[in-house]
Amino acid sequence: MRRLFRNIGLLAGIVPADIRRKEGAAMDEVTTLADAWLLADDGQIAAFGGPSQALPEGVDEMVDCAGGLLMPAFCDSHTHIVYAGCRDGEFLDKINGLSYEEIAARGGGILNSAALLHQTPEEELFRQSMERVNEMVAQGTGAIEIKSGYGLNPVDELKMLRVIDRIKAASPALIRSTFLGAHAVGRGYTHEAYVEAVCRMMPDAARYADFVDIFCEQGFFTVEDAARVLEAGLRAGLRPKIHANQLAVSGGVQVGVKYGALSVDHLERSGAAEIEALRGTETMPTFLPGSAFFLRIPNGPAKDYISAGLGIALASDYNPGSSPAGDMRWIWSLGCIRMRLTPAQAFNAVTLNSAYAMGISDQCGSITAGKRADLILTHPGWNLTKIPYLHHTPFIRQVYLQGKAIR
Repeated sequence: MRRLFRNIGLLAGIVPADIRRKEGAAMDEVTTLADAWLLADDGQIAAFGGPSQALPEGVDEMVDCAGGLLMPAFCDSHTHIVYAGCRDGEFLDKINGLSYEEIAARGGGILNSAALLHQTPEEELFRQSMERVNEMVAQGTGAIEIKSGYGLNPVDELKMLRVIDRIKAASPALIRSTFLGAHAVGRGYTHEAYVEAVCRMMPDAARYADFVDIFCEQGFFTVEDAARVLEAGLRAGLRPKIHANQLAVSGGVQVGVKYGALSVDHLERSGAAEIEALRGTETMPTFLPGSAFFLRIPNGPAKDYISAGLGIALASDYNPGSSPAGDMRWIWSLGCIRMRLTPAQAFNAVTLNSAYAMGISDQCGSITAGKRADLILTHPGWNLTKIPYLHHTPFIRQVYLQGKAIR
């Protein structure tokens, strides 16, 4: 199918094919083309051009964009959307002043989700999770990383990974899977026995997962635990990612870099030492402003990272306990409002750089010939400042994944 998008008011997010991420000053650059057209052929961006270039011939369908903005779909490199039930009771606990750590110590939090997931049949877990995937796609997200980590035992962790594998096959979005067995210590295990059990799970997890992750945080897992788990993941063929420095300075960034992590995520408690550790590496610092907002904790110093010449990604952390929302337009807006990123910096962080943080920026995240035609078409009158500014005014006219209309 050759689909021609014409009368595009502004085509935004154009990136050369050899650019996989943006760093430093380039974070504030977004290449655009006014009065443009774009050709999608067999699910990929085949060509695009401006008013001085003739429209392609031999197309199967014309889409009149009516002066709307056409931009790449969002990429979300950090989610926990395979879960069962709801944790709204903990919402009241938070309102009443209990901290994340206090809720976890009472058997809530991650352990609560693990108990609910254990009781939920696999088919029902898939149904609930697909509802969240479809919600995110309707909000303009075309690529999603999904973690396990609410199983906390070999049987239930594999159940989660099988569900993610089914989502890969069922969704038009591009899905990546992460084994996060070390999310918390499973019930019935000592700390040491559970770390060993996670390492033993690795070969089975690698049948489904693309990455391995660990919650290297105060009260959860240490840098020594992280080293063991990431080494085991590497032996099984899983590239590391890591939760680091959400609750305290944990050393997680440094151990992630040591083992070649594709991304280090959270970073609310980070500074010069973490920036220095990341210089010259392939690791993407990833901030999760939805979680900081919901937990009412400080945002990480994203501007400092950019000023130091690094790139950053933004992701939703969509999960039932600390960030129960997956709208990447809202994440873009939080990046601007609470982290003081410019709209262009935050745009690059929720598209190309978030794609990089899950290893797929060669396939999506920008307007680039040869990439997936994952696109958001807006109503007329929108631009890259207005979208995060009017953060809850409907702006999407149509979402296209692989060139096909989704909503």
